[in-house]
Amino acid sequence: MGLPLISSILILVIFARLFGQIFIKLKQPSVLGELFAGIILGPSLLGWVERSDALNGVTEIAVFLIVLQAGLEIDAKDILNSMKGRGFLLACLGFFIPFFSAYFVGHLYDFTTLKTLILSICISITALPVALRILEQFKILDTDIARYSLSTAILNDIVALLILGVILSLPENISSVDVLQAVAIKGAKLGFLAASILFMYSFIRKLDRKGVKVYKYLEKLEQYLGSEALFAFMIIFVLAFSSLSELLGFHAIIGAFFGALLIDRKFFLPERFQQINQNLNIVSNGFLAPIFFTALGLKFQVQSLNSFGFIGLVIFVAIASKIFSGYIGGRIIGMPHREAMGLGAILNGRGVMELVVASIAYEKGLIGPTIFTTLMLMGIITTFITPPLFQYVYNRKS
Repeated sequence: MGLPLISSILILVIFARLFGQIFIKLKQPSVLGELFAGIILGPSLLGWVERSDALNGVTEIAVFLIVLQAGLEIDAKDILNSMKGRGFLLACLGFFIPFFSAYFVGHLYDFTTLKTLILSICISITALPVALRILEQFKILDTDIARYSLSTAILNDIVALLILGVILSLPENISSVDVLQAVAIKGAKLGFLAASILFMYSFIRKLDRKGVKVYKYLEKLEQYLGSEALFAFMIIFVLAFSSLSELLGFHAIIGAFFGALLIDRKFFLPERFQQINQNLNIVSNGFLAPIFFTALGLKFQVQSLNSFGFIGLVIFVAIASKIFSGYIGGRIIGMPHREAMGLGAILNGRGVMELVVASIAYEKGLIGPTIFTTLMLMGIITTFITPPLFQYVYNRKS
């Protein structure tokens, strides 16, 4: 019998913070330390903490806040700008070359179509937080390599989430023809969701063009309902899109991401937005996100790593396809050799969203423990090697 929920959370938080800080000292993302903490606490080693329905409920809330925070960090205008011209070409190459490379691996091992799609999605994703960390570390956030790598990461995550939203409603055993038929039906619902998001985006932009100061009305809301009202308003706004997403048969994180994307900083006074973001950061990064990633490590089953050929091939394809697509895309849009190699290295980092997608697919029964553990290992390795790999290729003389 496992520990009570509160005791499990206590152990998870302590180990998550400890190992997270250790990995930060090693100049690596804290998420890697949190994953290792979960692996140590889980059945692979100590076996101190077990997964439970109650713990799964906590991690679902954590996923919501992780996606919410990711959406708040991105400006919707940046996405629209990244869809234009060379940035769009680069983003397509950065997603579809790894996607079809992974799809070939799935067919090589006779995976079902859904398992192959999940494998392809996870390999195609680029971790926005990892990219941001590297660019900040090297103080190159105002360069072309930063703009193109971040826009590619954003579009990769969006496309991956949309594909995930479609396939989550599909049955386990399905042919490619059935997928096309199901996508046609699901596409109508997706179109409605997209239309709702675009309508709200257009409405918000119209208010802005007319000079409506949204923050004044929100400030009045804060005066009447209290200091927590704005934070609650933001959560309710995003939850509304999450609920719509679920009602249409998609996962809640799809709606949460786009709902958060619609929240413009101009809706708030600068100090108010900073306060809201800080409160969210405390709840998410300070508490729930470490629990999620440590709990994710509990799912790691070392005994399922029995196909070393498959594991090695997945990791090789993941690294090679991302670096290649980034380099080729960079060269096509006119980047020098050194910058194109650096771009490919940055795009290689996975991490947060890849692990979220893999976790959802595993919980839904779309993939088994072998694929899930392999994807987790791939995420850990690619995230771990990305900073030193970028430093090596970017600092080399052309």
